[in-house]
Amino acid sequence: MEPIRSVQWSPDGRALRIIDQRRLPAACVELDLRTVDQVRDAISTLAVRGAPAIGVAAAIGLVTALLPFGNESGAVLISKLATFAAVLAAARPTAVNLSWAMARMSACADANPNAGSAELLAVLRAEATAILDEDRAMCEAIGNYGLAFVPDGARVLTHCNAGALATAGIGTALAPVYVAHRLGRRVSVFANETRPLLQGSRLTAWELGRAGIPVTILTDGMAASLMRQREIDIVLVGADRIAANGDTANKIGTYAVAVAARHHGIPFYVCAPRSTVDRTTASGDAITIEQRDADEVRFAGGGVVAPADATVRNPAFDVTPAALITGVITDAGVHLPPYLFTS
Repeated sequence: MEPIRSVQWSPDGRALRIIDQRRLPAACVELDLRTVDQVRDAISTLAVRGAPAIGVAAAIGLVTALLPFGNESGAVLISKLATFAAVLAAARPTAVNLSWAMARMSACADANPNAGSAELLAVLRAEATAILDEDRAMCEAIGNYGLAFVPDGARVLTHCNAGALATAGIGTALAPVYVAHRLGRRVSVFANETRPLLQGSRLTAWELGRAGIPVTILTDGMAASLMRQREIDIVLVGADRIAANGDTANKIGTYAVAVAARHHGIPFYVCAPRSTVDRTTASGDAITIEQRDADEVRFAGGGVVAPADATVRNPAFDVTPAALITGVITDAGVHLPPYLFTS
């Protein structure tokens, strides 16, 4: 079976191609995006999602949005780049990979101030491709470093989706699972459904089932009970931002899973690329938490599940304190407490 490519260049190299994750699991539909508005909307509406994937998508999308200005001067192109990069960086505030990718693309342009438009576009295309390739290599590295924690017979709990759909490769939290499965180890996964947008039941269950890895969907309130019954061996989750002290922002509900895991003595590992570590943010208290539309909670499956006038809180993420995290697995290795991500 062909690997999942949630984000990539289109075959003609003139568009960003994504899997529209809003349509899963009912249909696997690919979209080609060419303008900054299309890319911004895809990121903000979660057509493409996952911290690493949106960084890659923004980098490629930035280049494709600049292509119509290829006949302008290099100075005009750099000005357009600054405007477009700011628009894309603001599409989602919590995932640091997005602003990181835009800063990297801007730095690439700044390093070539005298380049003509054709030369500058070529340099930017190469940089976006490097970000894509590095993301795929990052996933494999996390999978290899995390393999030691996924022995034969392991029963893994995950929350949200941090697999191939969230990256350009095999994922972050699911990377050790994929590598273990590739090596013939028997591994099964419990996937929290992840309200309100059901990334666990819609996305994680879809991609694991497609790969032939046994997966069981849990309602979000079920995990602690299974931990008490000793049916879970390890928790692997992703991250959208890791503060310098190791506090971690991930999909809402992750904190509750971490608390339950600590109470039951179950290892809780965060899996994320080095680019997700934000050394400028001292602790989780300083992480901006994205607040999303109340209708995401009021509606489910096209039906109304809450009164129209009910007050709703819909934070996309919560913060898990470093004290609850057994280890952080990055593409540079396994980091153990105390976490001091300062260099």
